[in-house]
Amino acid sequence: MKKIALFALAALSLCIISCAKDNSPVDIKALDAMMSELIAPGEPGAEVLVMVGDSVIFQKGYGLADMNTKAPINENTFFNIASMSKKFTAVAVLQLVEQGVLSLNDTVAKFYPEFKSQMWKSIEIRHLLSHTSGVPDARGYIPREDRIAGEDSLAMQYLKDLDSINFKPGEAYEYMNPTYVMAGDIVTRVTGQDFTQYVKEHIFIPSGMEQTLYYFPNCDSIIPNMSHGYVLGEDSTFVECDYGEETFFATRPDGGIYTSVSEYSNWIREQAKIRAGQSQVLKAATLADAQSPKVEMTNEPANYGYGWAMEIRGDLPYVIYHYGGNGGYRTWGAYYPGSKIAVMVFANRGDFKTAEFKKKFEEFMK
Repeated sequence: MKKIALFALAALSLCIISCAKDNSPVDIKALDAMMSELIAPGEPGAEVLVMVGDSVIFQKGYGLADMNTKAPINENTFFNIASMSKKFTAVAVLQLVEQGVLSLNDTVAKFYPEFKSQMWKSIEIRHLLSHTSGVPDARGYIPREDRIAGEDSLAMQYLKDLDSINFKPGEAYEYMNPTYVMAGDIVTRVTGQDFTQYVKEHIFIPSGMEQTLYYFPNCDSIIPNMSHGYVLGEDSTFVECDYGEETFFATRPDGGIYTSVSEYSNWIREQAKIRAGQSQVLKAATLADAQSPKVEMTNEPANYGYGWAMEIRGDLPYVIYHYGGNGGYRTWGAYYPGSKIAVMVFANRGDFKTAEFKKKFEEFMK
């Protein structure tokens, strides 16, 4: 029976590739050929999924999820999606804004009276979500060995002790992780509910992401079909690089989610419902605002909203997206409103170049 199921799964994967119609808006065969050339058998790899509207037109895994067990990557493999997690933190905050529990104009000082620095009176929640707070990133202040083992509380202690910012809030952009940890902590302070449990109940489950979860130390056994992240070592062999070897795996609101492309595709479908006014997760106007430019980014040619980046690039298609990178994981998820194409690539190898994948994918769009 198991062999029959595996054969059926393989046949389905082949059908997704070979049965794609010639009028498909994406050159599926070229995409598959590129991925097959990039990832050699027996190496860490990636899972790719492409949708048009609600329909999956391409889905395939390449390489291994676990170098020890030799488990192959497939549509149910769970990856750490790193900074792609930020959009869910933004949505959690925006839900509370819709409820009137808080405002994007609220200052950090309102929620943290124990923070003594006067700068928190000028930093608003909107600044936390758009990376315009002026707060310097913790990587220059917290030793790397502490960041590897540190949890959300370590980031919060860093913010509490901070007494200076790099620029006036709202005047510039600087990508920042601990401020997203703070945004998650504000959700906890306002609702009285653990942040991860709040997101599970109010975003994951309503969106059909029942198995998606946040990482916490020693939880490997409860992550379904968990992959490991890998980087190339000094001898050009792949070595594990995830929790215990790299930073931010124990902080959750800024990058702690583990999910699969299958579960994440349900989030794409939920966003379509939101835009159509058919979702209880968020209002259409709120999502549109979150996915609209607030500030010009400095690390890539795009703008940032609340948890999403977006590009308006002349004759190239408008795209809403986010990258993720942590340890041996590299991820990218995007939505092209003009063609209703959604694409995601979750890779468990640090040498996977998501920006180059994005460029090539857009060349494959017809």
